[in-house]
Amino acid sequence: MLSELRVGEFLTALGERTPAPASGAATALTGALAAALAELAARYAGEEEAALRAQTLVARLVQLADEDAAAYAAFMADRSDESRRRTIDVPEEIAARADEAAALAERVAAHLLSNVAGDAEAAVELGRAAARVARRLADFNRSSAS
Repeated sequence: MLSELRVGEFLTALGERTPAPASGAATALTGALAAALAELAARYAGEEEAALRAQTLVARLVQLADEDAAAYAAFMADRSDESRRRTIDVPEEIAARADEAAALAERVAAHLLSNVAGDAEAAVELGRAAARVARRLADFNRSSAS
Protein backbone atom coordinates (compact mmCIF):
# COMPACT_ATOMS: atom_id res chain seq x y z
CA MET A 1 0.00 0.00 0.00
CA LEU A 2 1.26 3.43 -0.91
CA SER A 3 0.20 4.85 2.42
CA GLU A 4 2.78 2.67 4.15
CA LEU A 5 5.71 3.97 2.09
CA ARG A 6 8.13 6.61 3.27
CA VAL A 7 8.06 9.80 1.21
CA GLY A 8 11.28 8.90 -0.59
CA GLU A 9 9.99 5.43 -1.38
CA PHE A 10 6.76 6.85 -2.76
CA LEU A 11 8.68 9.29 -4.95
CA THR A 12 10.86 6.47 -6.25
CA ALA A 13 7.77 4.37 -7.00
CA LEU A 14 6.16 7.33 -8.72
CA GLY A 15 9.15 7.78 -11.03
CA GLU A 16 9.37 4.14 -12.06
CA ARG A 17 8.14 2.96 -15.44
CA THR A 18 5.04 1.26 -14.08
CA PRO A 19 1.35 2.06 -14.59
CA ALA A 20 0.81 2.87 -10.92
CA PRO A 21 1.37 4.81 -8.81
CA ALA A 22 1.04 7.75 -11.14
CA SER A 23 -0.69 11.11 -11.30
CA GLY A 24 -3.87 10.00 -9.52
CA ALA A 25 -1.99 8.88 -6.43
CA ALA A 26 0.22 11.97 -6.54
CA THR A 27 -2.87 14.16 -6.82
CA ALA A 28 -4.55 12.45 -3.88
CA LEU A 29 -1.47 12.96 -1.73
CA THR A 30 -1.28 16.60 -2.81
CA GLY A 31 -4.86 16.93 -1.59
CA ALA A 32 -3.85 15.22 1.66
CA LEU A 33 -1.05 17.76 2.10
CA ALA A 34 -3.59 20.53 1.59
CA ALA A 35 -5.89 19.00 4.19
CA ALA A 36 -3.03 18.61 6.69
CA LEU A 37 -2.12 22.28 6.26
CA ALA A 38 -5.79 23.17 6.68
CA GLU A 39 -5.75 21.18 9.92
CA LEU A 40 -2.73 23.14 11.12
CA ALA A 41 -4.42 26.44 10.27
CA ALA A 42 -7.65 25.36 11.94
CA ARG A 43 -5.80 24.49 15.12
CA TYR A 44 -4.15 27.93 15.20
CA ALA A 45 -7.53 29.51 14.49
CA GLY A 46 -8.98 27.63 17.46
CA GLU A 47 -11.47 25.80 15.25
CA GLU A 48 -11.34 22.26 16.57
CA GLU A 49 -14.29 21.04 14.49
CA ALA A 50 -12.57 22.23 11.31
CA ALA A 51 -9.32 20.61 12.44
CA LEU A 52 -11.08 17.28 12.96
CA ARG A 53 -12.75 17.51 9.54
CA ALA A 54 -9.38 18.26 7.94
CA GLN A 55 -7.89 15.25 9.74
CA THR A 56 -10.66 13.07 8.27
CA LEU A 57 -9.93 14.48 4.82
CA VAL A 58 -6.23 13.64 5.18
CA ALA A 59 -7.06 10.02 5.99
CA ARG A 60 -9.55 9.69 3.12
CA LEU A 61 -7.23 11.28 0.56
CA VAL A 62 -4.41 8.93 1.58
CA GLN A 63 -6.84 6.02 1.10
CA LEU A 64 -7.80 7.42 -2.28
CA ALA A 65 -4.14 7.38 -3.36
CA ASP A 66 -4.14 3.63 -2.74
CA GLU A 67 -7.54 3.23 -4.38
CA ASP A 68 -6.43 5.12 -7.47
CA ALA A 69 -3.34 2.96 -7.91
CA ALA A 70 -5.45 -0.19 -7.43
CA ALA A 71 -8.13 1.03 -9.85
CA TYR A 72 -5.64 1.75 -12.58
CA ALA A 73 -3.82 -1.56 -12.07
CA ALA A 74 -7.16 -3.41 -12.22
CA PHE A 75 -8.12 -1.60 -15.41
CA MET A 76 -4.78 -2.42 -17.03
CA ALA A 77 -5.30 -6.09 -16.09
CA ASP A 78 -8.87 -6.59 -17.31
CA ARG A 79 -9.99 -3.44 -19.20
CA SER A 80 -13.56 -4.04 -18.06
CA ASP A 81 -16.24 -1.36 -17.94
CA GLU A 82 -16.39 -1.76 -14.16
CA SER A 83 -12.66 -1.22 -13.68
CA ARG A 84 -12.71 1.73 -16.10
CA ARG A 85 -15.54 3.25 -14.05
CA ARG A 86 -13.28 3.14 -10.97
CA THR A 87 -10.61 5.08 -12.90
CA ILE A 88 -13.22 7.82 -13.22
CA ASP A 89 -14.93 7.58 -9.83
CA VAL A 90 -11.76 7.68 -7.75
CA PRO A 91 -10.33 10.87 -9.30
CA GLU A 92 -13.76 12.48 -9.02
CA GLU A 93 -13.76 11.78 -5.29
CA ILE A 94 -10.18 13.03 -5.02
CA ALA A 95 -11.34 16.28 -6.62
CA ALA A 96 -14.29 16.61 -4.24
CA ARG A 97 -12.20 16.00 -1.13
CA ALA A 98 -9.40 18.32 -2.32
CA ASP A 99 -11.99 21.03 -3.00
CA GLU A 100 -13.29 20.54 0.52
CA ALA A 101 -9.78 20.87 1.97
CA ALA A 102 -9.24 24.11 0.02
CA ALA A 103 -12.57 25.55 1.15
CA LEU A 104 -11.88 24.60 4.75
CA ALA A 105 -8.48 26.29 4.65
CA GLU A 106 -9.96 29.38 3.06
CA ARG A 107 -12.61 29.58 5.75
CA VAL A 108 -10.20 29.26 8.67
CA ALA A 109 -7.69 31.64 7.07
CA ALA A 110 -10.13 34.45 7.71
CA HIS A 111 -9.63 33.86 11.46
CA LEU A 112 -5.84 33.84 11.46
CA LEU A 113 -3.71 36.78 12.50
CA SER A 114 -0.38 34.95 12.55
CA ASN A 115 2.10 33.82 9.97
CA VAL A 116 0.13 30.56 9.81
CA ALA A 117 -2.04 32.39 7.29
CA GLY A 118 0.63 31.45 4.74
CA ASP A 119 0.07 27.79 5.55
CA ALA A 120 -3.65 28.24 5.06
CA GLU A 121 -3.00 29.95 1.72
CA ALA A 122 -0.73 27.07 0.68
CA ALA A 123 -3.51 24.63 1.63
CA VAL A 124 -5.98 26.53 -0.54
CA GLU A 125 -3.67 26.52 -3.55
CA LEU A 126 -2.60 22.88 -3.16
CA GLY A 127 -6.21 21.79 -2.70
CA ARG A 128 -7.39 23.70 -5.76
CA ALA A 129 -4.54 22.34 -7.88
CA ALA A 130 -5.21 18.77 -6.74
CA ALA A 131 -8.92 19.12 -7.49
CA ARG A 132 -8.24 20.58 -10.93
CA VAL A 133 -5.81 17.80 -11.88
CA ALA A 134 -8.08 15.07 -10.50
CA ARG A 135 -10.98 16.37 -12.60
CA ARG A 136 -8.78 16.33 -15.70
CA LEU A 137 -7.78 12.74 -14.95
CA ALA A 138 -11.42 11.71 -14.60
CA ASP A 139 -12.27 13.51 -17.85
CA PHE A 140 -9.36 11.85 -19.65
CA ASN A 141 -10.37 8.41 -18.40
CA ARG A 142 -13.97 9.12 -19.34
CA SER A 143 -13.09 10.28 -22.88
CA SER A 144 -10.73 7.35 -23.48
CA ALA A 145 -13.71 5.05 -22.93
CA SER A 146 -15.42 6.40 -26.05
